[in-house]
Amino acid sequence: MKYFQSILILFFILTGCAQYDVIIRNGNVYDGSGSSPLVADIAINGDQIVKIQSEIAGRGKKEINAQGMVVSPGFINMLSWATTSLIADGRSLSDIKQGVTLEVFGEGWSMGPLNEEMKAQERANMDEFKYEVDWTTLGEYLESLEKRGVSTNIASFLGATTLRIHEIGFEDRPPTEEELKNMQALVREAMEEGALGIGSSLIYAPAFYSSTEELIALCKVASEYDGMYISHMRSESNQFLEALDELLTIAKEANIRAEVYHLKAGGKPNHYKMDLAIEKINKARESGLEISTDMYTYIAGATGLNAHMPPWVQEGGYEKWVERLKDPIIREKVKIEMTQDTDEWENLGYLAGPDGVLFSNFRNPDLRKYIGKTLRDVADEEGKHYADVAMDFVIQDGSRVGVVYFLMSEENVKKQIQLPYMSFGSDAGSIAPEGEFLKSNPHPRAYGNFTRLLGKYVRDEQVISLESAIYKLTGLSADKLKISNRGYLKEGYFADVVIFDPEIIQDHATFSDPHQLSTGVHHVFVNGEQVLKDGEHTGAMPGRVVRGPGYKK
Repeated sequence: MKYFQSILILFFILTGCAQYDVIIRNGNVYDGSGSSPLVADIAINGDQIVKIQSEIAGRGKKEINAQGMVVSPGFINMLSWATTSLIADGRSLSDIKQGVTLEVFGEGWSMGPLNEEMKAQERANMDEFKYEVDWTTLGEYLESLEKRGVSTNIASFLGATTLRIHEIGFEDRPPTEEELKNMQALVREAMEEGALGIGSSLIYAPAFYSSTEELIALCKVASEYDGMYISHMRSESNQFLEALDELLTIAKEANIRAEVYHLKAGGKPNHYKMDLAIEKINKARESGLEISTDMYTYIAGATGLNAHMPPWVQEGGYEKWVERLKDPIIREKVKIEMTQDTDEWENLGYLAGPDGVLFSNFRNPDLRKYIGKTLRDVADEEGKHYADVAMDFVIQDGSRVGVVYFLMSEENVKKQIQLPYMSFGSDAGSIAPEGEFLKSNPHPRAYGNFTRLLGKYVRDEQVISLESAIYKLTGLSADKLKISNRGYLKEGYFADVVIFDPEIIQDHATFSDPHQLSTGVHHVFVNGEQVLKDGEHTGAMPGRVVRGPGYKK
């Protein structure tokens, strides 16, 4: 047999016939397990890795010499907001240039299930990018996105906020027994369509109105399908530890794996709490609970001015919110609450201070001149109190207004990166430095979250090893999500592969100039098809829907 195989290989060589679609040769192969690298070749046929060994005989239709380069599994973006940016531009350029091959959606809001009223709201909320809402369920949205064409793979959690809006709207009240049963039925439908679990974002209305018991009831259904609960907790600042206790309670009572979205201790007075939170998580893990975390690699977060105003004023949705802000008596009450510390809700604007609130996105073109300015800057320019500026902008812009809040400490960022259960998510869209995307200033994490980890924190500051970082970006994340045949370089696994230069990989985006693509990633394959070649996008759109463990065909 060996003689026959040798003759066959020689025949292929002599006749010039290729045995493989792609061979990546001589790379430093990090398989995603956290193990030390091996110099090896990798062969790809179709969408699969078919061989990994020190030297592969024969030829590939395409061959890449990866000598001196890192060859790793494609990176998993554990928190992506590319839900609509991929409709506008399926290339996923800002993430592909960082080595991301899987976008995971669903931080509280998901793109389904939608009722007719929610579809109308989706159409009304479109900015420059217009698209047909040609789906109803979450699974239909993912399939629609795949059909449109995307360069990355896509997956999603089911948003607890979306479930609440579907059945209750924006009211501050618990669900009725019938409404809760309907929400649970929607969970079953989504899990069988391949949702990864339940995602929540509890600082925002109407999610803020959800009780712990409501979330447990939803998570119990997701747990039946081996799903996960992942949460932007009710607080990341003054009530940080109490919010973590709530997540641990949900995990225990619903018998479900749970993860903290973008772990952080917001506001200088709360920075010390990170050590206490880590201690809580470690003890929970020791007791048998499967608790994990993810993060972005910056000391500032990005959201809207809704995180600077009390949830009660936002009840009923945007129109009701604006109506209340126009009432002088209510407005004065909101102003007082905006300028006071509180344990009752997450006042990120107070914690950051007006100097630490940076405007990044407006829907109203007349207001875009304020992009890149702080809330303090605008207040001084306009001769107004900063709270009045914030309220006026929400009224004038027709949106919650995109802002960046400077809240975290660099010491904690480094401490979090080292946690053995830490993964990474951009908490941003996947965009491009061109066209309509240039009308706003995104958080630099959209262009640099993953390369910043590999450049700044691995190579330059040596916070963790390269093999550990790759494990956190690949195998660890795939294991958490319980997705099959991805996250590792193994024979028989899907060929999601990244080739990068560890000596030059670098983020370039800044808060003042965010539209700058990362460099150092040379080649990216998604499902065996080359999406990035010599640092340039090929135009290929091979991305597929990736489904969770509860999927039923």
